[in-house]
Amino acid sequence: MKASQRLLVKKSVNPANFNKGGLEKTLSAFSLTMMGVGAIVGSGIFITPGIIAAKYAGPAAMLSFVIAAVVCSLAALCYAEFSSTIPLAGSAYTYVYTVFGEFLAWILGWSLISEYLFAVSSVAVSWSSYFQNLMSGFGLKLPTFLTAAAGTAGVSGAGFNLIAFVVVLAVSLLLVGGLQESTRVNSIMVIVKILVIVLFIGVAIFFVKPANYHPFMPHGVSGLVKGASLAFYAYIGFDAVSTASEEVKNPKRNMPIGIVGSLVVASILYVAMAAVLVGVVHYSKLNVGDPVAYALAVIHQNWAARIVSLGAVVGMTTVLIVMLYGGTRLLFAISRDGLLPKVFRTVSPHTKVPVKSTWIFGIIASVFAAVIPLDKIAELVNIGTLFAFAMVSIGVVFLRRHETLQQINSSFKVPFYPVLPVVSFLACIYLMLNLQAFTWHMFGIWLVIGIVIYFAYSYRHSRIRAGLRVKESKS
Repeated sequence: MKASQRLLVKKSVNPANFNKGGLEKTLSAFSLTMMGVGAIVGSGIFITPGIIAAKYAGPAAMLSFVIAAVVCSLAALCYAEFSSTIPLAGSAYTYVYTVFGEFLAWILGWSLISEYLFAVSSVAVSWSSYFQNLMSGFGLKLPTFLTAAAGTAGVSGAGFNLIAFVVVLAVSLLLVGGLQESTRVNSIMVIVKILVIVLFIGVAIFFVKPANYHPFMPHGVSGLVKGASLAFYAYIGFDAVSTASEEVKNPKRNMPIGIVGSLVVASILYVAMAAVLVGVVHYSKLNVGDPVAYALAVIHQNWAARIVSLGAVVGMTTVLIVMLYGGTRLLFAISRDGLLPKVFRTVSPHTKVPVKSTWIFGIIASVFAAVIPLDKIAELVNIGTLFAFAMVSIGVVFLRRHETLQQINSSFKVPFYPVLPVVSFLACIYLMLNLQAFTWHMFGIWLVIGIVIYFAYSYRHSRIRAGLRVKESKS
């Protein structure tokens, strides 16, 4: 076999092995939906609608979220078909390994590691800020050098964000206790978060002024589209749901429900929040760090502002749970294929959880969150996600042509095939091309590191390639 063919060797999928991965099947459609909402609806719902309205779309911010939801739903449908056809851990990495081959799967898997790792770290830093604001209301405050990383504005010398460090380790501890316990806590927090959002809408809707909706699109269609580009990133995170497919009861039915259902619920919440927010306060005044709290202050409902801060903290906690979970299951899948050391695929016989993988991933993310400023660790999240969306979207075309997978009875098929997957692929590529040059530079450096690791370790330890060498030696 030629070297180029070895790089593109594909992972064979045997339906008989779908229930033999070592992970316990405990998740229902409701659990998956709560995971998706937990990942998508974080602190961004209390911040993003105001920024989009003030800078780009004006009162039409609600439509920006609708457009973003439509674009994101295209990728979600592609994920749903893959996850119901191949219910294995690893999400997009496993799907690409099956239809495109090992090297591209490693590149994508390495990109997703950055997405989950930096997403957890950046959310932990934001969680720390909101938690400090919440505690300051009770007169409690930690020294600055223990609440901000070195390099953060106003922090000189060494800094260590102790709160961010501790919260990631706390979530890691929750996850190693078992998936059923983790999803139960996540579901409770998601419900609390939704109730807080409904509270804001229920209180603020009585102070809506129709005059604030005029002009509806002050910056025209271009502002609407730019707002949609920013709103798109508020939805990233639903792909973490697909990493759970190996631990789902009846994945052919429940995976599509969980992925699409979480996106629908999150979209309704974002659109409703934006619609009420711009109705209460004129869009030009919403370019602030806490537009929801600001709106409550304008209408003299300060009692609700502290509840909203609590909702933001709870919201970010659910994001931490789901993204940390997704990262550990990704490492588990890559390690099971031999591309990473076997320590990442060791499953506890008691909790059926990859404990070592969870702690390693959690410790690295906690250190990043503690010592690196937020603006430096958030850059890689978006591009890694869009790359995964693009590969999964175009991968559906190859999935339908896969001889073995054609025989698997998938419960969900992407409608309007092949137009919809191709449109989704092009939309994701377009958004990638509009990212900042700095993001591309950082992405390039991350990929170079990944390629070095692949040829130094993964290429030689690949379990699929080892099987090929055995076959070739016998022939």
